[in-house]
Amino acid sequence: MNENDIRGLIAEVKQGTLSRRSFIRTMAAVGIAAPVASQILVWNDVAMADATLAYKPTKAGGGGALKMLLWQAPTLLNPHFALGTKDQIASRIFFEPLAGWDKDGNLIPCLAAEVPTKANGGLAADGMSVIWKLKQGVRWHDGKPFTADDVVFTWQYAADLATAAYTTGSYKDIKVEKIDDHAVKVTFRAPTPFWADPFVGGQVGQILPKHHFGDYIGAKSREAPGNLKPVGTGPYKFVEFKPGDLIRAERNPDYHIKNQPYFDTIEVKGGGDAVSAARAVLQTGEYDFAWNMQVEEEVLKRMEAGGKGKLDITPSGNVEFIILNTTDPWTEVDGERSSVKTKHPTLSDPAVRRAINLLIDRDSIQKFIYGRGAIATASFVNAPTQFKSPKLKYEFDIDKANKILDEAGWTRGADGIREKDGKKLKYVFQTSTNAPRQKTQAIIKQACQKAGIEIEVKAVTASVFFSSDVGNPDTYSKFYADMEMYNTTQPQPDPERLLNQCVSWEIATKDNKWLGRNNSRYSDPEADKAYKAAQNELDPVKRAALLMKVDEIFCEAHVFLPLLSRHIVNAGVNSLMADISGWDTITWNLASWYRSS
Repeated sequence: MNENDIRGLIAEVKQGTLSRRSFIRTMAAVGIAAPVASQILVWNDVAMADATLAYKPTKAGGGGALKMLLWQAPTLLNPHFALGTKDQIASRIFFEPLAGWDKDGNLIPCLAAEVPTKANGGLAADGMSVIWKLKQGVRWHDGKPFTADDVVFTWQYAADLATAAYTTGSYKDIKVEKIDDHAVKVTFRAPTPFWADPFVGGQVGQILPKHHFGDYIGAKSREAPGNLKPVGTGPYKFVEFKPGDLIRAERNPDYHIKNQPYFDTIEVKGGGDAVSAARAVLQTGEYDFAWNMQVEEEVLKRMEAGGKGKLDITPSGNVEFIILNTTDPWTEVDGERSSVKTKHPTLSDPAVRRAINLLIDRDSIQKFIYGRGAIATASFVNAPTQFKSPKLKYEFDIDKANKILDEAGWTRGADGIREKDGKKLKYVFQTSTNAPRQKTQAIIKQACQKAGIEIEVKAVTASVFFSSDVGNPDTYSKFYADMEMYNTTQPQPDPERLLNQCVSWEIATKDNKWLGRNNSRYSDPEADKAYKAAQNELDPVKRAALLMKVDEIFCEAHVFLPLLSRHIVNAGVNSLMADISGWDTITWNLASWYRSS
């Protein structure tokens, strides 16, 4: 299908002779995934679809308590410090963005009055700016009005390097101006094809109240009471927070969406593990909803047979992967381990990294551990499909790994462990405490042993491993180990932000409180160049090729070892109607959740 064919179909949608759904299905048939097809329609002035969950309640409240389990317990409630998904989910209960992404990749307005388009004057034809019109009559939980001043402040707050926000990358290169109390203009430095990043989605877009955070911008950012006691615009108001344990909230009676939310209170319980969380929903019904069912397939099937709950499996761009550390995690430089000023004594050898990649049995990990929840992959980017590299392939071959190490001069010692120049292939491999991850570690360790590589497995409690605590040495962003494994989320139906984990200016360091998104510390000038070019390339085909190149550089260097393209797997009781998106946090549309009976 060529450009003229696509333009013809767009014209049919505008005329009403072709439905949005038919257009998206036609695009999918030629390899253009639904989220990007939706963006093509928006760019050509076809309005977004409505939210994906048909909301039934006719009045707000009356739903009683909603009880949720986040077994990776939240530790803070400021979304701009939310390094881990658990903290982003929790913050989104209270704070809101201008718009969010539904499961089909449609942009749905939240604090915005409408989605910007060229037709309504919101999108500049040259890709240099976007105007957001804000919803009127919205109030913060303390009764103060939400205005453009809050949006401008959020930009200033996140863009200030001294704030050390996790979201800085989305804000530091833009300019935000107040047009009036209910409109702002975002100006980009260059033509920007993916303009729906700042102020959008649960990962980077949540708006902060200026009157609560204004005195805590920059170096004082960590001292703000609002980091633990949020005042937002969301459907639920803060009641109590015990970091690492419990969140309690109550219905916001002044919420800006009519007849929402349905539930009177919400309780989010943290701690435990994925298996106990699954059991509490699927078997006992003690809780209504549990997030991230990273539990072996056969265990989940037995629990589902009890009939009290069901799994919700949502496609996404998330990926379970391993990073191999090319810096030295065991040498401290200027009070920092895994410093970019160091070089790993053995993993800096490309042959060793290549061999380890061959020692991963991805098919067995997918089949016997993750089942319906994942698909084996060699690509860091897996969705939408036009961004996935056809070059990246995987294989499991112990003999080939041994041959590579032999040829690179790594010989077996008396203990069977390979060494060269007095340096042994002995590694600490860390991840979060979770049965599927520990089983994955065991599979990889066993294969590595057959190639003369010794692996010491390390499991860190999830609430610690994914913590944003700068004083904690065991966080995944500090990466004080040789190898580490986790799932990274793709928060938008576009991989640009996902891939900023591959750029040099996002390297996690002591100076940025380890909130940079590049935890690998690896960088390549060609990756930086391709990424920067993609940010300003309006031709979607050329842009996809540039982003694909970034992915290929890191995967072909075997710094990133992708394992699985992960679906979002949650558990809910049979009566719960929850709207989950694979392109946003699970609480992106929490106000619309209700019980069917």
